[in-house]
Amino acid sequence: MAKQNVSEQFVDILVRAGVKRMYGVVGDSLNPVVDAVRRNAAIDWIQVRHEETAAFAAGAEAQITGNLAVCAGSCGPGNLHLINGLYDAHRSMAPVLALASHIPSSEIGLGYFQETHPELLFQECSHYNEMISNPQQMPRLLQTAIQHAVGRGGVSVVSMPGDIAGRQAPEKSVEHALVTSRPSVRPGDEEIDELCRLVDAADRVTLFCGSGTAGAHAEVMEFAERVKAPVGHALRGKEWIQYDNPYDVGMSGLLGYGAAYEATNECDLLILLGTDFPYNAFLPTDVKIVQVDVRPERLGRRSKLDLAVWGDVKETLRCLTPRVQVKKDRKFLDRMLKKHADALEGVVKAYTRKVDKHVPIHPEYVASVLDGLADDDAVFTVDTGMCNVWAARYLTPNGKRRVIGSFSHGSMANALPQAIGAQLTDRNRQVVSMSGDGGFSMLMGDFLTLVQYDLPVKIVLFNNSSLGMVELEMLVAGLPSSGTINKNPDFAAVARAAGAYGVRVEKPKQLEGALRDAFKHKGPALVDVVTDPNALSIPPKISADMVTGFALSASKIVLDGGVGRMLQMARSNLRNVPRP
Repeated sequence: MAKQNVSEQFVDILVRAGVKRMYGVVGDSLNPVVDAVRRNAAIDWIQVRHEETAAFAAGAEAQITGNLAVCAGSCGPGNLHLINGLYDAHRSMAPVLALASHIPSSEIGLGYFQETHPELLFQECSHYNEMISNPQQMPRLLQTAIQHAVGRGGVSVVSMPGDIAGRQAPEKSVEHALVTSRPSVRPGDEEIDELCRLVDAADRVTLFCGSGTAGAHAEVMEFAERVKAPVGHALRGKEWIQYDNPYDVGMSGLLGYGAAYEATNECDLLILLGTDFPYNAFLPTDVKIVQVDVRPERLGRRSKLDLAVWGDVKETLRCLTPRVQVKKDRKFLDRMLKKHADALEGVVKAYTRKVDKHVPIHPEYVASVLDGLADDDAVFTVDTGMCNVWAARYLTPNGKRRVIGSFSHGSMANALPQAIGAQLTDRNRQVVSMSGDGGFSMLMGDFLTLVQYDLPVKIVLFNNSSLGMVELEMLVAGLPSSGTINKNPDFAAVARAAGAYGVRVEKPKQLEGALRDAFKHKGPALVDVVTDPNALSIPPKISADMVTGFALSASKIVLDGGVGRMLQMARSNLRNVPRP
């Protein structure tokens, strides 16, 4: 076997771990690694225009596939650009390995050109962050980094000086079997016994679900039926738990709707399933609370717990459901289902009158039409800001669709780069980026990446020429809006100039045809929809409690607006309520 340098060995280990591609911007200290990728047919180098895009794309790939994804940046400013996307991946528990290339090892600590200290910079957004300072550390250090990212769910960072990358790798280095998947975690018998006792003792049980319910839909529904529990969800739990859910009472939180808040506050026992829901002001203080989470450090950090259960939601419910007593009283569940339907009826009316004629176009109308036209297994990437609102209210989950956003980190400009990573996992699957004009223009350079790789991503641009969410934050804080207006070009013309399909939509009657044509186009496409900047309605009970960052309104309903096909589902669920 021919001798390898450290870069070649590094790339070979990534291939063994199942990595298909590496996202980044080539340069100086990173060149030996990129050359090793070029010579390895099992892995591709994906050239992006900004390293932040590389990290977001890797994070999205990891969330779609569940497998390790990789990004890289050259020394100093290059790898520093990765940090925002890595924060997002880490907070989303996406297994991502970042290679932070470094200055020559002999110059570290001497103020060399482009010197930074990656082992300090990435400490807060990683489970593992170490430097390869000697070829003898390979491959053990890289294997350890991979196992941290996969095993704990999140980011590992490996920094490597360019001179080390080009040196000869040790001939008899130790390579062991790599951890490439996570095990299930079952709670202990004592926790299951206590949880069973709490459930049996409660008359009114509510389930509140987050992204940790992924893969546990059937188990949650079976348990909800057994104990007659309403089921609410956080934003990241929507795609996993809302569909085929006869117990659905909506979403709680800053974008909440329906009866989720009432259901979580009027129960005897609230069970938090796989959620790290950050807004503790929405959680009750006078009911018993149980939290089930696979990450023990998250247990109890939002509210006082009566029981903390360390385990997977799926495994926990498999152990628990057969043991709890069947509850026959549906009064609480049925009352919450009716409250939910009534709440949705009220907010829908505001956006069902002549929306197909309103100019500028209602963004709610755009989201509703998009939801109806998109494929049943589409992947939606969603910009932070008002696009989060429209996705939360209008995208209909079905168990096959995916919705990826910066839902925990809350970064702007995430949708386009995440769409790149999502599309590269499967060129035949429909990927739709729901972009705001602010977020899109922030990393607009990587629209060229779509063109360069002929990725068939469809960008639906909600163009209200403003930072709409920031304007609302200012409004509820009693501040005049300032610095929120964007002077935008014709984005469709920009797309066409870049070599992609682009169309601008200014009237509602043009919308459906424009979306259909864009979806039929085989390459990248952008639909620039001019939307109403004043479309978001404000709840009638604005109080002094609503402060910057959407802290909370007295009514616990922060945003009011349409809710798409969710009303139909709520009405359908009401039909199942037994009549006296």
